[in-house]
Amino acid sequence: MSVAPSQFPPPFDPSKHVGPPTDPEEERLEAGVVIVGGGPAGLACANRLMQLLEDEPELTEQLGEIPVAVIEKGKVCGAHNLSGANMVPSAMEKLFPDLDPDDWPVYQKVEKDAVYLLTKSRAIPLKPPPPNFRNHGNYVTSVSKLSRFLAERAEEAGAYLLTETVADKLLVEDRIVRGVRSGDKGRGKDGEELGNFEPGSDLMAKATVLAEGTLGHLTDCAIDYYDLAGDSKRWEIGVKEIWEVPKSLDRVIHTMNWPLRKSPKYNEFGGSFIYPMGEDKLCIGMVAGLDTSDATFSCHDLLQQFKTHPFVRDLLDGGKRVGWGAKTIPSGGYWSMPKKLAVPGMMMCGDNVAMVNVPYLKGIHLAMHAGMYAAEAIVESLKADPESVDFSGYEARVRSSEIEKDLYRSRNVRQYGDKGFVAFGAIANAWLLSGGALPPGHKESEPDSEVEVHIGAAADHYPEPDNELTFDKLGSVFLSGNATRDDAPNHVRIQTHVPREVAQTWVSMCPAQVYEIPEDQLENGAAEVDVHVTASNCVQCGAINAKGGRLTMPEGGDGPLYQEV
Repeated sequence: MSVAPSQFPPPFDPSKHVGPPTDPEEERLEAGVVIVGGGPAGLACANRLMQLLEDEPELTEQLGEIPVAVIEKGKVCGAHNLSGANMVPSAMEKLFPDLDPDDWPVYQKVEKDAVYLLTKSRAIPLKPPPPNFRNHGNYVTSVSKLSRFLAERAEEAGAYLLTETVADKLLVEDRIVRGVRSGDKGRGKDGEELGNFEPGSDLMAKATVLAEGTLGHLTDCAIDYYDLAGDSKRWEIGVKEIWEVPKSLDRVIHTMNWPLRKSPKYNEFGGSFIYPMGEDKLCIGMVAGLDTSDATFSCHDLLQQFKTHPFVRDLLDGGKRVGWGAKTIPSGGYWSMPKKLAVPGMMMCGDNVAMVNVPYLKGIHLAMHAGMYAAEAIVESLKADPESVDFSGYEARVRSSEIEKDLYRSRNVRQYGDKGFVAFGAIANAWLLSGGALPPGHKESEPDSEVEVHIGAAADHYPEPDNELTFDKLGSVFLSGNATRDDAPNHVRIQTHVPREVAQTWVSMCPAQVYEIPEDQLENGAAEVDVHVTASNCVQCGAINAKGGRLTMPEGGDGPLYQEV
């Protein structure tokens, strides 16, 4: 039996997260610009704003005591950020033109590339590497480390960082965004107020920037409220590990094919990466589409299987795993961007509006450029009229920039990932040779949640954890630094009694062992089963959003504390 997770929508009403302020006027907090999200997009915006305001004392005074505030739900900026990552340097060069790359938060400049086609026992080099895998001149970084660096620079320049703070509601009056409301703190598992309860607050702003990253809680609510949806969003999931190794790696490596199954009936799209992190570390990761049809498919376990390949095992030989994390990657691309990126009083930039070029595996520099464009549009508009809510200049900047060009060139590629390895390879070659002209037209995406799932056999191939090379999910969560309290309210919204196929999809897909089917129901073969949720395990990767559920905002400060992933 096959069934689509979309048939079992989550109990979630986005309209409850958009509305007017609720605090009395005298109790409302005020800032000039409120930025939601302490990742590359939001912090690039904050840094650029502070740079521009240096030359605008009158506008700075009009923005008040807190000219720029960044709201970040993690314990620190970067705590929830994860990526590969090979960073195109253009955004860092623009944002910090006088800063030497030696002072950037990077591990090294990419001098060598390698791409391998894997079979079960062989690694066949592809020479030269396909153009979209070439990273010569880019920089290996950790997006978590990058975010901490950008946060320090923004704070030094005068921006206020409100960490451990969730933006739970978009404040809108007369269809104009006026700020955000922070989430409550100190509630128990059933929502009751505990002894340390702190209610949320209305934070009013002249301009609001949503740079929430892949989860996009308020972004999705705004898109629903303003009817801005483009094509269906879709996601990949990436699971990444950091290893200390005795042998340094001198190149950036990508692989394709094994251990993914190449037949289109499995709908397994993705690949791996292995990047150097200085002399004694490397990172290794697996990325896979969340449109798979086998309910037992697990990206975390696929990564463990990948490490058993002789080529990969040799790179890790004598090493030790010291870090782990997981995150979704928006892969809908150009057509899944909202119809507008700005509405009165607000702009949206970064992963939350699909600014990721998946065929090229690039998005950090696009997010940063978008954040800078938002800053420039804010200053331009408020300088002309301090009461302006028109930030359409941001949209114009994006549409005439490298963001538009990059994403448009790759607009019709990822959608063919369900054709199987061979057919997709032919389509990708046509795309590369044509400079993006092929495939032509507008290829729509099938939502991940509408792909029917069945109980397959992917899990039969995954290795048992040996705690030296291969590891289970629960032990991996510990390495993420997750410190969510066990009695925190459940922020995961799913239907809790569903067909076995849907439940198993959630169990397998989740890298953090959040979902569980009761043992007795597994044994008796029940067609419909209960799903138990251990929300305190959640590393907020966002995978459930792709497969019929909804991740809402946890309490501020909950979730992982990523250091280098």
